[in-house]
Amino acid sequence: MPHPKKSALELNEKEFKEIGYQLIDSIAHLINNMSDLALTTDVSTEELRAQLIGHSISDEGVSAKELFNKTTELLINYSLFNGHPKFMGFITSAPAPIGILGDLLGSAINPNVSAQILSPIATEIEKQTIEWISDFIGIDSGYGGLLVSGGNMANFTGFLTARTSKIPIKFKEKGFSCLKAKWIVYCSEATHTWIEKAVVLFGHGLDSVRWIPVDGDNKIDDNQLENSILEDIKNGDSPFMVVGTAGDVSTGAVDNLKRISEICKKYELWFHIDGAYGTPAAALPELSETFSGITEADSIALDPHKWLYAPLEAGCILVKTPEHLTDTFSSRPEYYNFDGFNPELAHNFYEYGMQNSRGFRALKVWLVLQHSGKKGIIDAIRKDIELSRLFYNLASANPNLEAITQNLSITTLRYIPNEANNNIYSDLNYLNRLNEKLLSSLQKSGELFLSNAIINKKFSLRACIVNFKTSEEDIKECIDIIVKTGKQIHLEMSSKSI
Repeated sequence: MPHPKKSALELNEKEFKEIGYQLIDSIAHLINNMSDLALTTDVSTEELRAQLIGHSISDEGVSAKELFNKTTELLINYSLFNGHPKFMGFITSAPAPIGILGDLLGSAINPNVSAQILSPIATEIEKQTIEWISDFIGIDSGYGGLLVSGGNMANFTGFLTARTSKIPIKFKEKGFSCLKAKWIVYCSEATHTWIEKAVVLFGHGLDSVRWIPVDGDNKIDDNQLENSILEDIKNGDSPFMVVGTAGDVSTGAVDNLKRISEICKKYELWFHIDGAYGTPAAALPELSETFSGITEADSIALDPHKWLYAPLEAGCILVKTPEHLTDTFSSRPEYYNFDGFNPELAHNFYEYGMQNSRGFRALKVWLVLQHSGKKGIIDAIRKDIELSRLFYNLASANPNLEAITQNLSITTLRYIPNEANNNIYSDLNYLNRLNEKLLSSLQKSGELFLSNAIINKKFSLRACIVNFKTSEEDIKECIDIIVKTGKQIHLEMSSKSI
């Protein structure tokens, strides 16, 4: 006999099972039939708002079954599916099904992975996940770290850890007032915007960043990097950190990490790698030269929700000397009695990063790594790269397309009308406007989803493949869709200019 409800928040066992089974059926159907659905919805904000269930919370609540039926319908009908095989926009992978189930299980247990006494097995799982990720990308298993929300937070954690390691110890007590020189960080012009956020939010200011030009392959110019460091030292400033990029967000280029590591050693600088997207590809033997130098990094940021196929959110920071993390973040007020019965063994993650309360992000990553195995994930990453090369080659062979770059699993290209070389439509401004309109049309169409990159002043379409569901047929269909839509937009634009 079911127990009577003691609270409006409860679901009895029968209700929970009934709703849960129905939800799992809906999710399983969605996962296995997503390719037949429109990738996104072209519905206005006003129309979306009108679909919501009321505009205020009801006094008495509603049936849980009714609520889940309606909510499932809303999310399936009005979402962008980044797990769709033709989603190639921003770098969010298709979520592995076992990771989806892991999030459900983790939410049910609901551990606070801030202190070991609050999350005994969850803490051990996260520690092991960090070890496995380190092993997967080929660095020493002695690296420490933790799971965070994504690339911004992983890179922020690396930035603050670098600052603690390199700036005099009295900085923790006196802050910037104790510093006589400006502390400088170096990165390429292709570095993600997180670095701007970091120097602003953490008090350094935008003037503390040295934006080093990139070469023709979109990699940091090593010579200009070293020259900039020498110039700052000469001027009395204090270099403390260099950011190398392992897979820049526009083109997928990987900096010469080995050369950057040599420069950092020479001038005693912290070497941080922003590998939020590209770092997992270091596991591929054929890319060992591309990622040479990764083992010398003091810290590495990567996102399992990008190229380890975990559901959002799952970022990760790895630090060669874990004590630098606790030096930076540890605080032990008297009301934190978290050491439990083994204070010498307790691993309290709140001492390793910015969060105190922390969800169980590691579980889904841990499950994906175990379920797929190292070989399974390497095969998936390799296939993504091969499909990106196919995209580039098909674009190169098409008279209406210009293939521009291809690195890792990112290809950039643009649409060019057949007659472009013989008339005004070869004008850069016209082609940029055409491709910008083309991108907007493609994103709204529901057929495929790309993003953009600006390369040598060319507005380019950008296809990033981090999806174990994408096939060669999908790539061929994408080429056809781009050309068909590009022709339509060119016809509209050219007829208006006549």
